[in-house]
Amino acid sequence: MPPKTPSVVLVGRPNVGKSTLFNRITGSRRAIVAPIAGTTRDWLARPAVWRGSSFQLFDTGGLFGASEDPLHELVVRQGQRAIVGADLLVMVVDGRVGLASGDETIARELRETGLPVLLAINKTDDKRARDSLLEFYQLGFEPVIEISAEHGTGVAELLDEVVKQIGGSRLQDGASGPASEELDPQASASDRQPSAPDETAVAIVGRPNVGKSSLVNRLLHEERVLVSEMPGTTRDAIDTVLLWHRRRFRIVDTAGMRRPGRVSSGGKVEMVSVAGAKKAIFDADVVALVIDASAGATDQDAAIGGEADRAGRGIVIIANKWDLVKSQDVNFSKTFDDNLRHGMRFLDYAPILHISALTGERAPKVIETIDKIAETRRKRIPTPVLNKFIEAITSANPPVSPGRKHVRIMYAAQIGVAPPSFVFFTNVATTFHFSYQRFLVNQLRESFGFIGTPIRLQVRRRAEKKRPRKGR
Repeated sequence: MPPKTPSVVLVGRPNVGKSTLFNRITGSRRAIVAPIAGTTRDWLARPAVWRGSSFQLFDTGGLFGASEDPLHELVVRQGQRAIVGADLLVMVVDGRVGLASGDETIARELRETGLPVLLAINKTDDKRARDSLLEFYQLGFEPVIEISAEHGTGVAELLDEVVKQIGGSRLQDGASGPASEELDPQASASDRQPSAPDETAVAIVGRPNVGKSSLVNRLLHEERVLVSEMPGTTRDAIDTVLLWHRRRFRIVDTAGMRRPGRVSSGGKVEMVSVAGAKKAIFDADVVALVIDASAGATDQDAAIGGEADRAGRGIVIIANKWDLVKSQDVNFSKTFDDNLRHGMRFLDYAPILHISALTGERAPKVIETIDKIAETRRKRIPTPVLNKFIEAITSANPPVSPGRKHVRIMYAAQIGVAPPSFVFFTNVATTFHFSYQRFLVNQLRESFGFIGTPIRLQVRRRAEKKRPRKGR
């Protein structure tokens, strides 16, 4: 077994700058940063590297201290769960505010864990912090490091101490990918964490309160993300690795996506949350669109599905809360699916699953279906097989163009995967009639099993062979 990657957990009161420090160290913008106490709710995890040593960094919600978040008790419980598995704790305090009673309470709890603790005094670039720095030595932790997470000063010294405390997991020579990069704490944050080549990235998306987080917890068999009846519980895009039949899936739980007009009225935090959800769609291999079966599909569900379709991602539609509607008449399932297809005709290729994240009914089908979709997105059709197929279907159903021109497909080739993309070379410069293009897509899907993925087509005129010039 490979050695366990050391885990470092950032803890502290709300709004002391843990998320800013998390983004700075991990070189990402994964944690939402806002001047609102209690912005972070679920703990976030991200790999980090310093001077050749790697570790896993965790950002937690604010422990104790002032917070108007109605879910604060759940947030504290989540943070405590992250602390249990830590190798090192970094307690972050606010130098501008000075020593607060909440800091003393947290320090007492951290000492009881028996784990090593580093104390990072944040915001020391502010002149107001100079008079209060000595107060923090009363907490009894050593060493004490002065930092500015926003500007990066002191972060290198903090990371030196982190690596010294945990030893770190030394990277092997020739290691590649994001984990092998040397962090620059002075650099501006940028997301350097694409999914691994052997990993399927899955974005769980949908409107608020449709059960996305409940589904994630059900798939992971643990209470990884907060679940509440209050819409908008999830703010950050929370990603966790799931191993299933020796395959890796990075499951990303996202914030609920409301209509743009409503989002703008929800403030900066919601706007950033929705932006994170859209980025998760863009970064995903497969998007799981969760809808509330008891409410039926809405225009906003269709709009979210449209985002995934335009991005060329694989899609599975998950009708959650099926336990609330399955007792109805025997034809309800077919009627439900027909109505859903009518409202989302552009997603006619996406499988529909009826599940209950609460009871677990048919939940195992979710990962099984996602795996099939991810596989078909990467499928390649050999050129001879493709052209034999095209010859067969075009002889029975010749191409139709908008201008009623006589069109012949001379040659076809697959030019890409994820999504599967094809180019058709014809005898004239034209496009196919939209109905004929849909016919080709459906035939490709049915014949080669492209389940749950959009298919892209291009039409080009085949270049004419140049005749040699006759000599004078």
